[in-house]
Amino acid sequence: MTGRLMLLDTASLYFRAYFGVPDSVRAPDGTPVNAVRGLLDFIDRLVRDHRPEQLVACMDADWRPRWRVELIPSYKAHRVAGERADAPDEEEVPDTLAPQVPVIEEVLDAVGIARVGVAGYEADDVIGTFTARAGEPVDIVTGDRDLYQLVDDGRGIRVLYPLKGVGTLQLTDEAVLREKYGVDGRGYADLALLRGDPSDGLPGVAGIGEKTAAKLLAEFGDLAGIVAAVDDPRTRLTPSQRRRLTEARPYLAVAPKVVRVAADVPLPDVDTALPRSPRDPAALEELARRWGLGGSLQRLLTTLAERP
Repeated sequence: MTGRLMLLDTASLYFRAYFGVPDSVRAPDGTPVNAVRGLLDFIDRLVRDHRPEQLVACMDADWRPRWRVELIPSYKAHRVAGERADAPDEEEVPDTLAPQVPVIEEVLDAVGIARVGVAGYEADDVIGTFTARAGEPVDIVTGDRDLYQLVDDGRGIRVLYPLKGVGTLQLTDEAVLREKYGVDGRGYADLALLRGDPSDGLPGVAGIGEKTAAKLLAEFGDLAGIVAAVDDPRTRLTPSQRRRLTEARPYLAVAPKVVRVAADVPLPDVDTALPRSPRDPAALEELARRWGLGGSLQRLLTTLAERP
């Protein structure tokens, strides 16, 4: 395959659709379908505006993998609605969103849009692995800044970050990252783990915020360089920075594996080419009727059919 590959952080987008589209958008039986229709509108706009030839809806088969939790127990702990011994923990999701997720999956499958989730991994890891394997330019569509770590101008990898819906996207390349954060894509994961992220339960290093983290990375190159600088009395670390980084050594030893997306997920063989016509027209017609998908679905199908 040639042409640009688009990877969707699907949960990030349907959460945005859910909160951005009124819940008065409902199926004939009164069930809210605002996330379903909003996501279809998002995909339609993305295909029209950016013209990918390949597209994959990447899914969270496990939103809080145990291998990450074993390294940092606080990882996403505040979002756990219920713990399970033999399955992924239950995530806190709005009551009217959870029933829409299976509908989203059925609609994407019937349209013929590739949908990939892998047991034991988050969508970020699926995206990271597709990106690592890609031989073509990649657009990653996400509202999660963690994926900035994959930005790579040399390989044509950029992040399309929604600022308002998907009509206003920040095309994030290395120039944007350097301007906003003082790092490139490779440096963003180190910045994030030093700074911490309360939304993901990552404590970071006490007293080291985003600006200080960026300055340390600019001076010492990467996390390994910063850790080495702690042990070298000649380096220009303040006493406070040296003490805090020393105290944070146990965290810094495990945080990179948690924060950096995986690049070795065992992906299934899938056809990533965007379809021009539905894979299962009969199933799609029934889904459209049952859930009242109306213009949102029809616009997407028209866009797919009329692609150059």
